[in-house]
Amino acid sequence: MDADLEREFSEFIEARSHALFRTALALTGHRQQAEDLLQTVLTRSVRHWARIRADAPEAYLRTALYREQTSWWRSLRRRREVSAERVPEVSTGDGTATVDLHLALRQALALLPPKRRAVLVLRYFEDRPDSEIAQILGCSESTVRSQAARALTRLRELCPKLDILQVKETAGR
Repeated sequence: MDADLEREFSEFIEARSHALFRTALALTGHRQQAEDLLQTVLTRSVRHWARIRADAPEAYLRTALYREQTSWWRSLRRRREVSAERVPEVSTGDGTATVDLHLALRQALALLPPKRRAVLVLRYFEDRPDSEIAQILGCSESTVRSQAARALTRLRELCPKLDILQVKETAGR
């Protein structure tokens, strides 16, 4: 890779890495896994930057995140326990409904199966149509709709206080 392409890639990543990381975090539900996912995708994409940059690089990288995460879900070796240096603190209500809602939603999303979580992330966080979601995840549109319906039903069971409008508003934060 020549110096100009390398500089352009670095500038793009500097400008868009936060948004890409948020997508990775929404897909994985865990900060370290999100960092690994994003790093894997960026490492693979840097070699092809000359081709990627010509079209829509952010869309390309987001699609790569979804596909890589799907690949990890299918791999048994990725189903290991994630260790942490410290035990996470249990959140106590601080009086703001938005924070409590956000935490409840994050916990409920973490309990969903990976494919259903991906469907919700793509539909509500990325605001993508079912046809595009089906293409990204490699399934039919009817599967996307059924997975979304089942995921929302499960979210309502896990967090009865959530309604779909709150879920959509909170997903973008």
